[in-house]
Amino acid sequence: MPSRSTTIRLWLMLMAVAFGVGAAPSPAQVDPSAYGGSDTVLAGVTFANFSASFPYQSGSRLSGIGAFADFYGTARLGVEGNLRFLRFGGYQDVTESSFLAGPIFRFRWTGRVHPFARTLFGAGHIHYPYHIGDATYFAIAPAAGINYSITQSLTARAAYEYQWWANSPGYSNQPDHPLHPNGVEIGIAYSLFR
Repeated sequence: MPSRSTTIRLWLMLMAVAFGVGAAPSPAQVDPSAYGGSDTVLAGVTFANFSASFPYQSGSRLSGIGAFADFYGTARLGVEGNLRFLRFGGYQDVTESSFLAGPIFRFRWTGRVHPFARTLFGAGHIHYPYHIGDATYFAIAPAAGINYSITQSLTARAAYEYQWWANSPGYSNQPDHPLHPNGVEIGIAYSLFR
């Protein structure tokens, strides 16, 4: 697995390229479509605030930033890739990150508000307190939210996500309290192709 700094740099470069391509002059659309269509690409950044789920029943919360990209091959069904780095506010320097991808479904709607549901799969990574160490777990993350079309190319996003980290924390001779980070994200995205 690539190092954390390599992964961050790669995503930042992809986002810079994506926004650069999206900012290039393009022909105007005379009559706007209802909401996207086939081959729509949406790329954006998010801020998240999550219940850390560690230590168990502590109520500790983490905040951080993320990035996502959605590709819609049809008007309603697509694939999302999502990175999140929760680095602020953790108990004794606890941090959590997730690297996820999976299907996203947009519901038919009128106006500027467009609800969606997604289920992402991938890796959830935690840095434990007191120099205990780091661990990575298989994560399943269903979420629901809304996209709000500010303009034809600019979209605001709000979502709630609940993650299951399989076989976590996995300490021997300790009670089983699997990690379930969950919380809200808000963000802004740009439609690269529409």
